[in-house]
Amino acid sequence: MSDTAETPEGHSALDRAVDGQVADAVKGNWVDRLAPVWTRPYLRLSRADRPVGTWLLYLPCLWGVTLAAASTGFRWIDLWIVLGCGIGAFLMRGAGCTWNDITDRNIDGEVARTRSRPIPSGQVTVAQAVFWMVIQSLAAFFILITFNWATIAMGVGSLALVAIYPFAKRFTWWPQVFLGLAFNWGAMLAWVAHTGSLSLAPVLLYLAGIAWTIFYDTIYAHQDKEDDALIGVKSTARLFAENTPVRLQQFLLGATGLMVLAVVLALLHPAGGTAAFMGLIGTAGFALHLYWQLRRLDTENTDRCLSLFRSNRDAGLIPVLCFGLAILA
Repeated sequence: MSDTAETPEGHSALDRAVDGQVADAVKGNWVDRLAPVWTRPYLRLSRADRPVGTWLLYLPCLWGVTLAAASTGFRWIDLWIVLGCGIGAFLMRGAGCTWNDITDRNIDGEVARTRSRPIPSGQVTVAQAVFWMVIQSLAAFFILITFNWATIAMGVGSLALVAIYPFAKRFTWWPQVFLGLAFNWGAMLAWVAHTGSLSLAPVLLYLAGIAWTIFYDTIYAHQDKEDDALIGVKSTARLFAENTPVRLQQFLLGATGLMVLAVVLALLHPAGGTAAFMGLIGTAGFALHLYWQLRRLDTENTDRCLSLFRSNRDAGLIPVLCFGLAILA
């Protein structure tokens, strides 16, 4: 890939980087248009100019709390769980991305799509990035301690997964698994925030989320496979290569099957058939969206890969809607 690789909006990476914009950010995002100039490098470190990642971290939390509420009944604390997890997802995604950029600063400088990020482009120093990461982590911790003790323990426990993920692509062909382990932890955490304890249903929901993450992040990783091959970075996109559609179909089936089991365990007996039916409708809609992505996939078209990756926000919202309706059933 050349230094002037075209972004989805048709502008070159170098042109976009002149005023500090990141090459693969959404054109006209609020950070580039509205944020005070001095804050922009830090918000870009947090990927605030690319909100889909926050959604992908937040959606499993919404799965967990809505499925738990549908199973055991709505509680007013659920409103705070929804809001608190949303704020926490924004902060922890920001802290995690900052950590990722600190550890990957030399790799990012070798990849066309990422060399415009704040550290390799010189917008912030490593020390400034570390300070920003700590600020975000502390703010997220203050949100976490408003929940019950079991949830606090789970939240602290997830930090090891966040810390390990940036290094996974150096030692395994499956870094997407490590991303899935970190990004879907909220499915169990939000369930525990509602119920106070863990059970098999949220564990299955967590595993479904991991399979989903492998699905969407493999699509995302196909954007960088040429550069990754040159610098020796591993990914499932490189591992699957031309077999990517077949392998993604397997993870689609895995995510769907695990979500079905989670819904049945959570809703069929305690909540009743109508609630379970709504949950299964949500699972079917989720599966159909992933199938739609698979039919449109062209692993050689980087614009298409980015567009499909971003569409997973909508895929993940489908179960949230139906699990929410199951609460009313």
